[in-house]
Amino acid sequence: MSNASFDKEKRPLGDVEAVSVPSDAEDESQIRARLGRFGLGKLFDAGVDLLFSIQVEARGIERVPENEREDKHSIGLLLLWFSVNIVLTTIPIGMLAQEIFTLTFPHAVATTLGFALIGCTTVGFIAILGPRFGMRTMVITRYSYGYWGGALISLLNILTQLGFSVIAVILAGQVLHNINSNMPLIVGVILIGYVHVLICFVGYLLHHYERYAWIIMSIVFLIIYGLGGHAGYQISLQKADEDPAGHLRAADVLSFGGIIFSSCAGWAPVAADFNCRLPVNTSKIKIFVLTFFGVLIPIMFIVILGAVLMTVPAYSDAYRAGDAAGVLKKVFEPWGHGGDFLLVLLALSVVGNNNSTALSMQTLIPAFRHIPRAAFTILAFIIYTVAGIAGREHFSSILTNFLAILGYWIAFWVVIVFEEHIIFRRPNGPLGGYDLRVYDSPKLLPVGLAAVFASCCGIGGAVISMAQVWYIGPVAAKLGPFGGDMGFEFATIFSGIIYPPLRYLEIKKWGR
Repeated sequence: MSNASFDKEKRPLGDVEAVSVPSDAEDESQIRARLGRFGLGKLFDAGVDLLFSIQVEARGIERVPENEREDKHSIGLLLLWFSVNIVLTTIPIGMLAQEIFTLTFPHAVATTLGFALIGCTTVGFIAILGPRFGMRTMVITRYSYGYWGGALISLLNILTQLGFSVIAVILAGQVLHNINSNMPLIVGVILIGYVHVLICFVGYLLHHYERYAWIIMSIVFLIIYGLGGHAGYQISLQKADEDPAGHLRAADVLSFGGIIFSSCAGWAPVAADFNCRLPVNTSKIKIFVLTFFGVLIPIMFIVILGAVLMTVPAYSDAYRAGDAAGVLKKVFEPWGHGGDFLLVLLALSVVGNNNSTALSMQTLIPAFRHIPRAAFTILAFIIYTVAGIAGREHFSSILTNFLAILGYWIAFWVVIVFEEHIIFRRPNGPLGGYDLRVYDSPKLLPVGLAAVFASCCGIGGAVISMAQVWYIGPVAAKLGPFGGDMGFEFATIFSGIIYPPLRYLEIKKWGR
């Protein structure tokens, strides 16, 4: 593509980065026209035309041009984060504190706050990049990892988003099954998955729903707080089971804290996706604050709810008999069919909180960019529904193992993207900014060797310090027989130290 197609002048967008802005970025109609003649046969093209006719979003990983950034109501970003976090799947996280890690309620709350602050900071940082570049998070990643290194991160993100979806369909399916035991759990999982994929087709219009869904769900969760209080909270219920102060309790705090970090930071790989349509001059401080508190407040609100419910003896017994879904059934038991209605609302709350798997799939290889996003959405639906059916009887183990491991890769990825941004892409830095012309060009993007090697070092740091049921690293084992999980902390340190000198060498060798 000729350089004449672009504005060669680098325009400062803040005190850190500068960009070269393409003047011919595809608008929505051009993307629809391109995808509509993909050439896989009349039936495929007709299907694509049908999807576009019902306003399914065509834009995938293509950069959003300035003339399509119409949403100036950035306060909606706060409400969007409220809606995707005030959902059913956040409750079980709080329940793990007492039932798995034997922490008392006060220690569970303190641990949640401390590690949530760290996790929400990572989400806030990634979020500010969305309006600046008009790109999806996994595309922005290419400016430090290169095209193929970025594809590896996209693969990790695909597994992450599928993991969240599996957790969502299993828990929501369990809730529906508990309402009507005549409905097999498999049917509940498939039903939720089906509704989930329908909602995902709406694409950006989904955000309008998510701005208001939090109101209804907040009322439902306040009702649960009230019903729990009526049943009788006993804040010191787990005191006798808690490990004594010292290495053992520190291990419990670190392991539960790692899960809290993951549940918050798990939004970082999609944070820029949510606001890449905001105007380029949207305040970075505003974006960071709205995102930070948009994740922190609902996470604290719902995780604390899950933890405090475990201080009711009847609910604690229900958890051991039927996981989180059994607890919720017990909570609403006094309300009969009215309680069942609220449980249905809770089950449906999970259907709109994952719309980025298809975007990450489009970044894997160049050809995938030209496949309609809707096709990948259907593929993701098949994968997470099948996985949900297979793991439907093992919700707690899936939740704890998935969330713990999730934090490891997000930690080393975020620190590498952060260092690239503030060290190498600053106006007077080695690269001087971002060239948006090259976002989809493997030959012009960074080689990515520095980022990939630093990530491998981060993985090494996580391995020696992780504490899982199936493996305890030598560093983690210093804190007791079950270990204390410090995987994301060591992954951050290792990759954060290794990346800058390697990136300097990479730029010196290849100049990009």
